Amino acid sequence: MRLKIHHTTRYSFIEPVSFGLQQIRKTPKNSHQQTVLSWRTSITGGKRELLYEDHHHNVTELISFERDAAQIDIVSEGEVELTDTHGVVGRHRGPAPLWLYCKATPRTEAKSGVQALARKLDEAPPLERLHALSDAVREAVTYRIGASEPEWTAESALAAGHGVCQDQTHVFIACARALGFPARYVSGYLMLNDRVTQEAMHAWAEAHIDQLGWVGFDVANGISPDARYVRVATGLDYSDAAPVSGTRIGGAGETLEVQIEVAQQ
Repeated sequence: MRLKIHHTTRYSFIEPVSFGLQQIRKTPKNSHQQTVLSWRTSITGGKRELLYEDHHHNVTELISFERDAAQIDIVSEGEVELTDTHGVVGRHRGPAPLWLYCKATPRTEAKSGVQALARKLDEAPPLERLHALSDAVREAVTYRIGASEPEWTAESALAAGHGVCQDQTHVFIACARALGFPARYVSGYLMLNDRVTQEAMHAWAEAHIDQLGWVGFDVANGISPDARYVRVATGLDYSDAAPVSGTRIGGAGETLEVQIEVAQQ
């Protein structure tokens, strides 16, 4: 399957920005199940200072804002060819060692709620156990658009009983690590069946299983990723894979608009 993607991020400010730097992670990864045929990023109101690949193999662009800019547009677009591998990504590639993905972060710490959920799972072969975990997380944390806070952890989402795909992914990762599986966060694009335009990227998890390697689990949809899913960035949690992160001086009264279009070619 070939997908065409157009992703616009627009910052508008009541007061101009005097200084700003942003890390952008919107470029899909090349792998055996997806090939980036073309990709480009254009910037209005700023410029690209640096392009590099981080220790999670994320293509990262460092963007600076023009002084006194009142609006910044970052447009990323291209085409990706995908093959359905039933969620299997395959063997681990460095430079980050596999054991790093067993490390808890503040967002994925296995406190009482996570531990209790993990203990409910019956003993089973690894793949079956992780699919059961995905089902258990989806039951414990109902997907609800906008029903989340940026600072929520896995424990916060479990306590609330609802959240967005980011929260469900953090809970899955925390539980998987508590069960002894290396696990990581994935940010990417998903072609939806009912519409082309979206307001946010999607999130899912990957866990490492001996003999299979990394395998994806989309808790929100209750499946392993297929040829509609485009892997963009991975990390220990959302902060490592965030599409945009950074800092600025000035720029009061910020308005952020995101528009994503994902369509089959």
